[in-house]
Amino acid sequence: MHSIFLRYFDEVVRQGSIRKAALILNISSTSVNRKILSVEEQLGVKLFERNPEGIKLTQVGALVLEHCRKTLLDYDRTRVTIDEFRDLRTGHVSVSTVDSIANSILPEALERFTDSTPGVSISVIAAQPDEVLEAVASGAADIGVGFGYSTHPDVRIASEKSSPLGVLLRADHPLSERRSLMLEDLTSYNLVRTIDARGHKSIIDQNINDMTAHLTTRYFTNTLSLAKRMILDGKGIGIYTKIGFHSDVASGSLRFIPLLDKGIVDLKIGVFVSSKLGMDPAKQLLCAAIESALSPLILDS
Repeated sequence: MHSIFLRYFDEVVRQGSIRKAALILNISSTSVNRKILSVEEQLGVKLFERNPEGIKLTQVGALVLEHCRKTLLDYDRTRVTIDEFRDLRTGHVSVSTVDSIANSILPEALERFTDSTPGVSISVIAAQPDEVLEAVASGAADIGVGFGYSTHPDVRIASEKSSPLGVLLRADHPLSERRSLMLEDLTSYNLVRTIDARGHKSIIDQNINDMTAHLTTRYFTNTLSLAKRMILDGKGIGIYTKIGFHSDVASGSLRFIPLLDKGIVDLKIGVFVSSKLGMDPAKQLLCAAIESALSPLILDS
């Protein structure tokens, strides 16, 4: 039924006549009538009541008409979107993201995106998680990529992936053979943490204040590359998600051990867009590229 019948049926209803519809469609009235009779036979019901004065929709015909026009409208919208994708030549997309994303999966996502849209420029600004959400909500960024442990009414999640907190340490560290850890296991070691932790704004501090008072943090930094260097050099162990260290863990130079403390939130990496603004083809393509780069990563072990 989802074929040329939809156009035939819609036009017959609009014209109130098979003959008039056939003229508009530039085909014979016999062809139009035969197609409608064929569908009526398939459905086992009449779509029109036929009489000398003309035709009238039956109750079932009215249901089919609603479906028909919705389908045609969706198809026309899809065609417009396809045309926009095909004709995409220029434009600009702005991204706000946390440092760990910018230094891990984002370069791969941007490469995929620019391969298919060479005329579209991109700006990337590194920010703290709450700043990422605010940038998307205010319109300062088209897309945000960060940790979804808070929400904003003007932001919706396009996609997300679990990325829990854990401990990053060298393969030769005394704790490296553990399958999991608790924060109390870390009290004898120097930590590397984000600069926000110093102002009691970090994710850990927000959720388990009592425990963090017993931790010894030697290095505070908001630069992932420096944090990684300190951990690799044996200056301390880090409390981070695996995303910014994925290649180091894969190579064996670092180990990621999940934290099991109940107060620690199970973080998710989210791709955020405005809940008020539409998604043009460029934004859709970049969101899809980021999701594709995230999808194969195993971040919880």
